[in-house]
Amino acid sequence: MRVRSALSRVFLQEDLNFLLTNRIPRALVTRFFGWFGKIEQPVVRDLSIAVWRLFADVDLAEAEQAKFLSLHDCFIRKLKDGARPIDPDPALLTSPCDAIIGASGEIEGDQLIQAKGLTYTLLDLLRDPELVGLYRDGRYVTLRLTSSMYHRFHAPHECRVEQVTYVSGDTWNTNPITVKRVERLFCKNERAVVETKLAANGQSVTLVAVAAILVASIRMHCLDAPLNLKHSGPNVFPCDAVFQKGDELGWFEHGSTIIVFAPEGFTLCDNIRDGVRVRMGEPLMRLP
Repeated sequence: MRVRSALSRVFLQEDLNFLLTNRIPRALVTRFFGWFGKIEQPVVRDLSIAVWRLFADVDLAEAEQAKFLSLHDCFIRKLKDGARPIDPDPALLTSPCDAIIGASGEIEGDQLIQAKGLTYTLLDLLRDPELVGLYRDGRYVTLRLTSSMYHRFHAPHECRVEQVTYVSGDTWNTNPITVKRVERLFCKNERAVVETKLAANGQSVTLVAVAAILVASIRMHCLDAPLNLKHSGPNVFPCDAVFQKGDELGWFEHGSTIIVFAPEGFTLCDNIRDGVRVRMGEPLMRLP
């Protein structure tokens, strides 16, 4: 505990944190950790998990399994049944993941907030004028996953996934220190735009899964292939996959960010405020 506390104090120094997690060959380091984390050798596995737990407050008590094949296997762990109760209220969208709330609220025209003093546009992020029209003046919530959190993400309501668009990009860190310094960060990073249609009212809700350094791989159950830095196939994947509220949609190979978009008329729940922790299945937005 003392070692972790000391390491935390060092890495919370903003200039040092930014230097160590961004001013390095990001794509190369990400590919290396993608390979290293999957090594299924007991000594490598145990040491790498131990080092990870020095830097992060990892709680494995809720994990479905007690033993893991590799660091990667531990990172993308499933949880025990019932560990994340899903709010059953049909009038609510629930959080698709465990996260810390970042910027959220109303979209002003096509502009939304990344961090204080920094904005970006829907078109820069979504790359689709039709989606911009859907979410103009709508609502959004930025959900930041830390490295120690549960990294699978789930359907926020009964819905149909209609299309996934993969956008290749950079691998900037998405922690608060970097989000405050790098303009249009989410628009620069690798990401998957997941378009869904709600069964309840036919309205569209879109989830944007943003990758980051050490994290550049996103898996979706409705797609056969991983979306990562090696991807060279099509960027637009038509889908026709139905999910119940709380069903698993996919997972990050490591932690990053999900931004949830809903049209005008949706309202944020009272618990959604900057800096608040939310768990998968807890209320996020109220349907009109």
